[in-house]
Amino acid sequence: MDKRVIVFLVLSLGVILGFDLLIKQMGWFPEPPPAETTISTDSSAPAQESSPARVEGQGSSPAVSNTPTQSGLKTSVPSPTNSPAILEQTVTVETDLVKVGLSNRGGVIQSLEMKRYHTAPPDVKPVQLVYQGGKFRGPLSIKVANADIDKTIREGLYSIEKDFTVLDASHPVGHLTMQFQDPVTHLGVSKRLTFHHDSYVVDISIDLEGVTESYEIGLGTNFGIVEWGDGFIGLIGSATRVDDKIDKDTPEKELELKGAVQWVALQDKYFLSVLMPKQGEAALIKLETPKVVTAGVRIPASAAASSVALQLFAGPKEYDTLRSLNVGLEDMIDFGWFIFGSWTVVKSVAKPIFYVLRFIHEYVHNYGVTIILLTCSIKLLFVPLQYKSYKSMKMMKAIQPKIAAVQEKYKGDRDRLNKELMKLYREQKVNPLGGILPMILQMPVFVALFNVLYMSIDLRQAPFMFWVTDLSIQDPFYVFPILMGVTMFIQQKITPNTMDPTQAKIMLVLPIGMTFLFINFPAGLVLYWMTNNILTITQQLVTDRFLLHDKALISARAEQSSGTNA
Repeated sequence: MDKRVIVFLVLSLGVILGFDLLIKQMGWFPEPPPAETTISTDSSAPAQESSPARVEGQGSSPAVSNTPTQSGLKTSVPSPTNSPAILEQTVTVETDLVKVGLSNRGGVIQSLEMKRYHTAPPDVKPVQLVYQGGKFRGPLSIKVANADIDKTIREGLYSIEKDFTVLDASHPVGHLTMQFQDPVTHLGVSKRLTFHHDSYVVDISIDLEGVTESYEIGLGTNFGIVEWGDGFIGLIGSATRVDDKIDKDTPEKELELKGAVQWVALQDKYFLSVLMPKQGEAALIKLETPKVVTAGVRIPASAAASSVALQLFAGPKEYDTLRSLNVGLEDMIDFGWFIFGSWTVVKSVAKPIFYVLRFIHEYVHNYGVTIILLTCSIKLLFVPLQYKSYKSMKMMKAIQPKIAAVQEKYKGDRDRLNKELMKLYREQKVNPLGGILPMILQMPVFVALFNVLYMSIDLRQAPFMFWVTDLSIQDPFYVFPILMGVTMFIQQKITPNTMDPTQAKIMLVLPIGMTFLFINFPAGLVLYWMTNNILTITQQLVTDRFLLHDKALISARAEQSSGTNA
């Protein structure tokens, strides 16, 4: 019985593996025709081997390679039908800024690489904005409520025609058209894309035939989200602008915002993808899994049979680039983040600091030096406040024995204790809040500068010196965090405090904790904090040695000294 089963399995496997080969050898199943290519070239334009036109096949699909001219090139994939003879292919185009791969399976963007930005070492490669994990809908996908039509549009093979392969200053604009026709259902889709050599914006026009209901144009899954977990401050996920109201919160599951859609976006710390329709009745957001979000725009039924115009932006969060679009996308760089929210006062301070940062960089051409100079400038502005704060803390420390005596004497009578303490403060001309108020006034500036250095893409890939080749990532040898911890320890030792010895010893643990916290922070941010510590130490030493000659302080010190000797 066992032998017969084994023989049966072997024969079955032989039939399965050999059937296709036998059919082909007998000539009953013809080979699929090769991809057709029509090229019309300008005879005056020389061939350029360094930038070949590419139509890259996947799997065993043959690749079609052309020699480009600038304006005379025209490449086409076979006319679309549901015939199995049409092969799935990817067409690649390039501009000065991006390299885009478009799949004729569904007519979607399959890859989009940033040519000027790369991933962090050791795996250095161009930043990829298209999500490569899972089988979710890609950018520019079309979704229809009718399941059969939706499947046909999503899985159909489109023809792709383009008049360029590489755009540059001599050939600044290029066009690409993806078309699909189903002769059975008379369903037709046309997507026309216009690329610009010096822009991240793609102008898009979409036509549908055989669809009378509203449909969705998808921005794609996690399109523009390079690293979801890289969000110590700021928001990562979806954002929308509907009826001129910006919403940056990613929904817990699904979100539909009805109204005039200005744009729908997906973002992370440094990158962003945005769909900007000329007409749209709803923005749609869906959280597929905890870190996988899809977004799109619903086009009304009235526009289903006509041409729909929209724009796609996929690129870095460069402030000037986003601002030039005039749709409020510059607010996606959230300089106002503070304590789990965005504060207007912090944002209003951060923008001028950001402008000053870039202004200084125009002259020194090194963001590390720029951070040091900016920190010094801000420190100089707050010298008077710092002096008052330090002086007040020294005075409080000097009269601490008297404060302790009053507290011991009136510890059973809280009202009397408060009155006596206020009397003591008046006599000694000491403001108990004098050391705190200047720090509170400086807090928005320090938080704003922290946000600017943490969120600005200007620091990405910006070198400083020696081993620090990218100020947006952590110090690879942890030199800056260690120096920052050491300077924080020194600053804490020389700063006057009114804590008892036990509390003071416990607080010495703080520099150690901050050092471990800052190990994973960007090097530019740690450089700022370390520079600020060094300047504070210098200021306190200078203040102690040359500036503190207040009579009240000298008298309080003398009284303290005489009391101790007694």
